[in-house]
Amino acid sequence: MNIFLLFFFGFIFSFVGSITPSMLNMTALKISLEKGKQAANKYAFGVSLIIIPQVIIAVILIKYIAQNPTILETLEKVGIVVFIALSYYFYKESKKGKIKIDAVKTKNRNPLLTGIALSILNMFGIPFFSGTIITLDVFKLFSFDAVSVFFFTLGSVLGTFYILFLYGKFAKIIQQKTGELTKDINLILSILTGLVAVFSLIKQLF
Repeated sequence: MNIFLLFFFGFIFSFVGSITPSMLNMTALKISLEKGKQAANKYAFGVSLIIIPQVIIAVILIKYIAQNPTILETLEKVGIVVFIALSYYFYKESKKGKIKIDAVKTKNRNPLLTGIALSILNMFGIPFFSGTIITLDVFKLFSFDAVSVFFFTLGSVLGTFYILFLYGKFAKIIQQKTGELTKDINLILSILTGLVAVFSLIKQLF
């Protein structure tokens, strides 16, 4: 398996998975507006640090599952349902209005510690990376050897950091365009997850 390809997959999945407005990136935006870009970068670094154990835990879980064909086959079927549900969820989200940035609480805490704390509390981290890894594994695009996992993890960390960096860097522009941005991104994600569900279903049938 090409390690640079795994780095790319880690980066792009992590980047795209974090691009839609959520608590993590809205906090990056708010910190940037209130405390400046340097503070937002520290926050992004804190969030990204926690990606490392999240990916490692996901790899361990999926490696165990991959060694049990019955579980893997069941998860592939469940994955189709999950991607259909995600497609519907993002479609519904695209119909909603603007996220209230003022609702995000940053207080006067250290940006780095805030990033670490919120990333730990993010319940979707491990399931997201587990889903990403199992999707890649289904299409024979993932390898569980140490070097491959390292590059995939590195890509995931940098992908997360970069999207949060962009939220901080372009905070004022994003603040003005959040409603339109949210609608467009969620619609794109709805289409992408729908396509993954279709391809996964075709693979199951043929």
